[in-house]
Amino acid sequence: MSYNTVVLLLGSNINNPENNIQIALEKIENEIGAILKNSELVITLPVEFESYNNFCNIAINLKTQFSPIRLLRHLKKIEKEMGRTKDSSDFGSYQDRIIDIDIVLYNNIKFISTKLTIPHHKNLYERDFAREIINEVR
Repeated sequence: MSYNTVVLLLGSNINNPENNIQIALEKIENEIGAILKNSELVITLPVEFESYNNFCNIAINLKTQFSPIRLLRHLKKIEKEMGRTKDSSDFGSYQDRIIDIDIVLYNNIKFISTKLTIPHHKNLYERDFAREIINEVR
């Protein structure tokens, strides 16, 4: 069996964000693969939209047997199970969300499809808070 090393970024800003992150981490570990390392949990202001709700964010490094597309499908399933009914792309802008899980890195590959781009450019190069916690788990 071959395993893939993946970095994910999780965020939540409604309905008890810290608890939402914990639930998502448990689901990831039970359904997708072993979490090898996690960053500190950080509280940040919303980025690219206005909200009164601050975000709780964490980066994790995990190993999984899933392909990038299969991983994306499972992460979207977890988001939906937790109550996220629509993706930001459905609205054309960012909104408050119960959980958001981004694939930031997947091994050392570059992957581009209509639904997924790896590496995740915004989280690696445009968002300082994300880059800092991602570097904690790389």
